Amino acid sequence: MTLPEHHMDDDATLHRGDPLAEQRAMARSAAVVDRSHRSVIAVPGEDRLTWLHLLLTQHVSALPADTGTEALILDLQGRVLHHMVVGHCADASGDAVVYLDTEPGELADLLDYLTKMVFWSKVEPRDTTAELAVLSVVGPDTPAVLAAAEIAVPAAPHGVLALPGGGFVRRMEWPGVDAADVVVPRAEKDDWLARLTAAGARPAGTMAFEALRVESLRPRLGLDTDDRTIPHEVGWIGPAVHLEKGCYRGQETVARVANLGRPPRQLVLLHFDAGDEQLPVPGDPVVREGRTVGRVGSVVQHHELGAVALALVKRSVPTDADLVAGVGERATPARIDPDSVPADDGTLPPGRAAQMRGGLRG
Repeated sequence: MTLPEHHMDDDATLHRGDPLAEQRAMARSAAVVDRSHRSVIAVPGEDRLTWLHLLLTQHVSALPADTGTEALILDLQGRVLHHMVVGHCADASGDAVVYLDTEPGELADLLDYLTKMVFWSKVEPRDTTAELAVLSVVGPDTPAVLAAAEIAVPAAPHGVLALPGGGFVRRMEWPGVDAADVVVPRAEKDDWLARLTAAGARPAGTMAFEALRVESLRPRLGLDTDDRTIPHEVGWIGPAVHLEKGCYRGQETVARVANLGRPPRQLVLLHFDAGDEQLPVPGDPVVREGRTVGRVGSVVQHHELGAVALALVKRSVPTDADLVAGVGERATPARIDPDSVPADDGTLPPGRAAQMRGGLRG
């Protein structure tokens, strides 16, 4: 079994003895993963929604209570700086709070940015990582596990319900066919893990979670993105970006690409023709006929697909192209999974269509 060649999950349990069996549990029943290495930021205050609406790519000004979503923060050029999963619910005292949980390495920069943007708004963003821990239940039996653990089950993806005594449960639509994040008081994390295990979830590590995330074509900031990534390239339009809202940093790029053309790269699933040899690592090049056409992202061993990875490749690369991923001893023949390529129905983006009509009239 090839271990992840990155350090984002160094503080997490990679597996519980049998990563492939843990994946099968996630695919066929349910498993629980300790993802408490993720960072959690709380945003209380009466202006929390209107203030976040000005900063985030998602439409949150009227985000209902007991609801979640995903969102990004972009730079001026529309490149992705931060990705977060959002939950809006009551805290232990009953006050409404927006929670943002992020990658472990994002906390300092993200919190610094949010703090600098407070100005006169009535909000108080703060780090609650030491208070709250993220556990994830994954698999088709997720609702049954939550019910057996006496946890209220949100009715739909991104539904959020506060937990008695602090924390919340948030239904997710990935990885796999069903999932839920159970965000609990950190001091009670082990008790919650035992409770979810007793309710029918197999203990699993992050390797299993990552394998199903890759299969679900869900990108991870810092692994499947680089410093040039825009949301359109990795499937974050829709889940994390609302195309009809404006007034946030980078919005001009988002609108321009959506209206005038398709992004230069796209996120695809690569299958490797590899046995026990070394696999590529995140950041390695994807090469076609001696020319670099992309970069490798998350690399996993999947219980059914074998060695696979997410990769950002140029949109012009044919689906059936012969590719090589990695360098040196990691160089491995690769092919694009055609089912992972975003569908193109031939419809021109609205802005491009308008340009064409104008040209014809001229």
